[in-house]
Amino acid sequence: QVQLVESGGGLVQAGGSLRLSCAASGRTFSSYAMGWFRQAPGKEREFVAAISWGGGSTSYADSVKGRFTISRDNAKYTAYLQMNSLKPEDTAVYYCAARSAPNWGVRGYEYAYWGQGTQVTVSS
Repeated sequence: QVQLVESGGGLVQAGGSLRLSCAASGRTFSSYAMGWFRQAPGKEREFVAAISWGGGSTSYADSVKGRFTISRDNAKYTAYLQMNSLKPEDTAVYYCAARSAPNWGVRGYEYAYWGQGTQVTVSS
């Protein structure tokens, strides 16, 4: 199995940027497709972005397309979420997740391993 730890969250003004990192340990990182999800207060968890285990295929929620970029460095056992042009509605706890499969999924139940989350707050 794999253990995941997110970092990089914080408070930023609208229009600003943040880069989230997801550090993995345990089994070979390149054996997992990775996803980012978020959950705002009072709302259900939602899909944000995902990347295949080789990094050649990505998927984004419509709400973040063109603003967020998911990437991974398999040598460093780390996945990233670069978030630009942040909006107050991006405020949420962001979670990274791992799926023992080559291709990404967009449903939370497709991922067996989850980090503890990192808070992102965007002020207006």
